[in-house]
Amino acid sequence: MTSFVHIEYPTQHPGVVRAENVAKAFTKMVRGFDSARGAAALMLAALVSALLVVANQVVDTWTDGHLLAAWMVLWIVAFAALALLAKPIRMLALSMRDSMAAWSASHKQKVEDDKLLELAHRDARVMADIGRAMTVGGRRSVIGMY
Repeated sequence: MTSFVHIEYPTQHPGVVRAENVAKAFTKMVRGFDSARGAAALMLAALVSALLVVANQVVDTWTDGHLLAAWMVLWIVAFAALALLAKPIRMLALSMRDSMAAWSASHKQKVEDDKLLELAHRDARVMADIGRAMTVGGRRSVIGMY
């Protein structure tokens, strides 16, 4: 009597599947990360802590009888600073991020232009191509003016 055995083997290794899922989750998490939010939170914390130090110095000059009032003033300063400065600090962080990205792009373009110019100094064909491109571009800009 003959019988056939059909064993189902998985087509993928479970460890590889888990590793791929971890990589996808990490990629999704990195895409969702907003650097401006972290920078804004850091700047806000620094500004609020500076305000608290100043408020603490003012509170220390009061007499010991007003200690509860002093702590209340200190916490009012802390919460008011958090409430009033969160939006401006976030906008500052966003503008800093955008200006840094623009500077980085312009710096990258400058480096690429310097590389092309260096290559053009060594290779006459590249210099001729640049000259022709500038001549055609100049003609186009003059024709576009009329």
